[in-house]
Amino acid sequence: MKVLVATEKPFAAAAVEGIKAEIEGAGNELVLLEKYTEKQQLLDAVKDADAMIIRSDKVDAEVLDAAKQLKIVVRAGAGYDNIDLAAATAHDVVAENTPGQNANAVAELVFGLLVFAVRNFYNGKAGTELKGKKLGILAFGNVGRNVARIAAGFGMEVYAYDAFCPKEAIEAAGVKAVDSQDDLFKTCDVVSLHRHSRDQAEHQLRHCRSDEEGWYSCQHRPQGGYQRARAHQAPLRAHRPQVHHRHQARCRCRLRPV
Repeated sequence: MKVLVATEKPFAAAAVEGIKAEIEGAGNELVLLEKYTEKQQLLDAVKDADAMIIRSDKVDAEVLDAAKQLKIVVRAGAGYDNIDLAAATAHDVVAENTPGQNANAVAELVFGLLVFAVRNFYNGKAGTELKGKKLGILAFGNVGRNVARIAAGFGMEVYAYDAFCPKEAIEAAGVKAVDSQDDLFKTCDVVSLHRHSRDQAEHQLRHCRSDEEGWYSCQHRPQGGYQRARAHQAPLRAHRPQVHHRHQARCRCRLRPV
């Protein structure tokens, strides 16, 4: 079986070696397509592939039409909106994702952005600390749980709300569960959003009342959905200066200088 690893943005070298060892160790052939710049390169590479591993690379109907032997495509990450699921179904191609595999990396990035925010974007002026502040986590999944774990090390008071996760499960992780997202925004100084849906992400920030005290919001969107959310267009306080910081790893922060 030929396995194509097609990554416009390549995996780390150690990860590639690990993938190679697993695939070749099982008696399969590994083909690497890294840093490609034209879609035609992907179309050519996938023609005789039986399986494909991707990151944020788009697998649409055109790619699937070219992949005559393809049986499965695996996205290394939680989201899968870069795969045309209807076209995959029509071609009898299985589409899979790997939720949780990059959860810690995302959680660390959240805190990189939060430290940047509370230190006034490193502009040379005095900032503040995360220690002692109340952190709200909206959606207590793989990333949310890792954010809570790291927050404990910062000495933060952690709250969470998840409509689909029992309060008992949240509190078992040492986090204070609240009854609604409204309560989360009212209670916390910092809110970290980890929802897949673009519509949900937009609503969650627009839902914030304009009379709330200024706070920081860090929003991560796992590939898809809220990758292009515009929730930051609704300022928490219209009369306060707002800064929008964009990070290429699909993290967005809604920040206000201290």
